Amino acid sequence: MKAATHTADTATYKGTNKLLIGIVLSVLTYWLFAQSLLNMAPAVQSDLGVSSGVLNIGISMTGLFSGIFIVVAGGLADKLGRMKLTYIGLILSVIGSAALVIAHGPVLFIGGRILQGLSAACIMPATMALVKTYYEGKDRQRALSYWSIGSWGGSGLCSFFGGAIASSLGWRYVFIFSIIVSICSALLIFGTPESKVVSDSNSKFDSIGLLLFIVSMVALNVVVSKGSELGWTSPIVLILAVIVIIGLIAFYKVEQTIDNSFVEFSLFENRGYLGATISNFLLNAVAGTLIVINTYVQQGRGLSSAKTGMLSIGYLCLVLITIRIGEKLLQTIGAKKPMLWGTILSGTGVGLMALTMVTGTAYFILVFIGYSLFGMGLGMYATPSTDTAISSVPNEKAGVASGIYKMASSLGGALGVAISAAVYNGFSAGGNYTQGATFGLLTNILFCVLALGSILFIIPKEKQV
Repeated sequence: MKAATHTADTATYKGTNKLLIGIVLSVLTYWLFAQSLLNMAPAVQSDLGVSSGVLNIGISMTGLFSGIFIVVAGGLADKLGRMKLTYIGLILSVIGSAALVIAHGPVLFIGGRILQGLSAACIMPATMALVKTYYEGKDRQRALSYWSIGSWGGSGLCSFFGGAIASSLGWRYVFIFSIIVSICSALLIFGTPESKVVSDSNSKFDSIGLLLFIVSMVALNVVVSKGSELGWTSPIVLILAVIVIIGLIAFYKVEQTIDNSFVEFSLFENRGYLGATISNFLLNAVAGTLIVINTYVQQGRGLSSAKTGMLSIGYLCLVLITIRIGEKLLQTIGAKKPMLWGTILSGTGVGLMALTMVTGTAYFILVFIGYSLFGMGLGMYATPSTDTAISSVPNEKAGVASGIYKMASSLGGALGVAISAAVYNGFSAGGNYTQGATFGLLTNILFCVLALGSILFIIPKEKQV
């Protein structure tokens, strides 16, 4: 993209609390409502009468499609307008949620989940770019904290919320509430000046890169989600695995040879942005912990979805509290240390949940403490990581940079859930749910270790400005 400047409307406007609340509600449409399915999986499967493979695909499809299209949506937000893309995202959220409300089989279920993913792809980079544009200095860090409350806090609340609603009103009501929140968000952000960039570039859209990326990611998701069901050495799985490898290699080669690439790899020359994005991908992959532990305590320990949700109250409370603590630590000691501390706390929490040899009430206490440490770590990590990712990119690339960063979130979450579910289901064959939970949670500990390494060895000691 050549030299670009923001439209005149953005020159005098400053972000308000009303706008910020609307932005947070828009982010919640994905992280709270769409992700509530992680705790409602058994009820949804029973109601819809679908196989575990179809269920896992439906659960992970939202994150997958969000991750696939989020960079495209971020670029469109820069060019067409961040407000316009936010509105489009909210409309898609309403339609996708409505499809789930009336679903009675796999078609509308998976279709609605795809629309929810496209909604998140529009909302997340557009709203993050609005925060960067309309808030400055400490106001921006505060706004990012609240944005993170919508994101990480929503992921914390989804387990409790989904379990409570599914056990009382029924799982479909989660998406009725999602429709209401989407409408409220649209009303709150209404009247905000449009924010976009003007460019003299007429380069064509990178349709080849996008196509290669979509094919590779969908094939990868099917391999992970249905590999154990189809057989890891079956011809279909092996063919799809080859498609993934060849597709990703071809994608990288294509992106290196064109000017208007789907993924702007030059952004990764900034070590702060690179480390924040990689660690963000890996810590979002730890969301697989939710599907493993929530399913295990229901199948293997006999809890209801409502009681399962109660185990995550500590997660919810501490992720909300420590997000603001992470903001204050960012302002006083920089980003790297709170990102490290947060990752260690999250890994420790998952480690406690992995002690599945503990029996009775003692294990539920470990899960409660583990959930709390998990939430504390994610909250501490969230704002420093987000600020590191977007603070050093120029305004005309805010949408694209935010899109790539949130693509890491969505793909990390989608693949983490799919991998964790596949490990859990594979090792739970024959009803050995404890073995499945152990290996599923160990997989998530590995994600934490890799995230720790990316922060430690990639991000510079001093936060880049």
